[in-house]
Amino acid sequence: MRQLVEVKINTKSVKTITSGYPLLSKEAVDISEVNIEEGSILRLVDPAGKYTATAYYGLQNKGIGWVLTRKEQEKIDTKFFVKKISEAVAKRNRFYEAEDTTAFRVFNGEGDGIGGLIIDFFNGFYMVSWYSEGIYSFRHDVYQALSEVVEVRGLYEKLRFNKNGQYLEQDDYVLGEKGEFPLIVWENGMKFAVDLNDGAMTGIFLDQRNVRKRLRDHYSKGNTILNTFSYTGAFSVAAVLGGATGTTSVDLAKRSLPKTIEQFAVNEIDYEAQDIKVMNVFDYFRYAVRHDLKFDVVVLDPPSFARTKKMTFSTAKDYPKLLKDTLKITNDGGIIIASTNNASFNMKKFKSFIEKAFTETNTRYKIIEEHQLPEDFTVPHNYPEFNYLKVVFIKVLN
Repeated sequence: MRQLVEVKINTKSVKTITSGYPLLSKEAVDISEVNIEEGSILRLVDPAGKYTATAYYGLQNKGIGWVLTRKEQEKIDTKFFVKKISEAVAKRNRFYEAEDTTAFRVFNGEGDGIGGLIIDFFNGFYMVSWYSEGIYSFRHDVYQALSEVVEVRGLYEKLRFNKNGQYLEQDDYVLGEKGEFPLIVWENGMKFAVDLNDGAMTGIFLDQRNVRKRLRDHYSKGNTILNTFSYTGAFSVAAVLGGATGTTSVDLAKRSLPKTIEQFAVNEIDYEAQDIKVMNVFDYFRYAVRHDLKFDVVVLDPPSFARTKKMTFSTAKDYPKLLKDTLKITNDGGIIIASTNNASFNMKKFKSFIEKAFTETNTRYKIIEEHQLPEDFTVPHNYPEFNYLKVVFIKVLN
């Protein structure tokens, strides 16, 4: 039987939660005296004991749980999850109907009303990502609800509630058909190979779909493209399909080489005509300067934080330096596609990093495009801090 605990929240948090904020912060409640299990239902009341909302208890780096409903009589059962998933699926109707795209987000956590729960679609297969033990305790209800709402060809899961939100290694298959991997999915007419049972990553970041399309359709033809922190080379594929004269993909991970070759191959691109480097991006910048290499378009999509034997990199601290290094190998009139998924700062702060880098190198620039999360990555209304993706297309002017 699931534990139901009444918890008093402070006055400030009552106001925040009543206005629609979905996250229950550590500061909102004093639970030091109460022994609460992950997955417990919390009946949140104000200091006078009046009902405010219903949440679940689940420790995440962001807080201690998420609000599920503000209706006192609403039960958190399979029917509740059926309703939430049905609403989310209805919002993505045009993605389900699209013939040129078969990979997208179906349920985006707090944006669709249940923080800590992500559901992605890959050509008939579903992948559910769980961000706390608390929400994972509802898995039977969620899997039942998902099967009632959509036809599930096969189901995989990712457990991301180890320390610091790290992935828990396991066999990710849950039910239905077992996938033959790599599974080929379509994205705006491009093909990508994905594997839903090969560790934390699938082979493609779905949140960059619109950015890849823009690169292919408007910035590739006749240009040389450098794709840094390239992962499986998805941006490079988009560039070649858009008519780039050549691409260079750089990533430190040894797996990036076979994975990038695979992405080129499924699109019938001769990978030997493209440059794929397995090396530290900062070492590559120095190499490129020494060899007088310059590019028309540079894609910068670094991890929020990375540590190697020689250095640590944090986007919150080091993005201006990354841009300054990039400028040395970008042609005049070239384009830098600067991206970050670091949720700890907003677009205004990100633009201040850009301003700093260009000012310190005495270089003029113009921002020509801005992107955030695509429409299938729904975010809570009025709370832009949950819109973690920030992408800026910068034209180098002098």
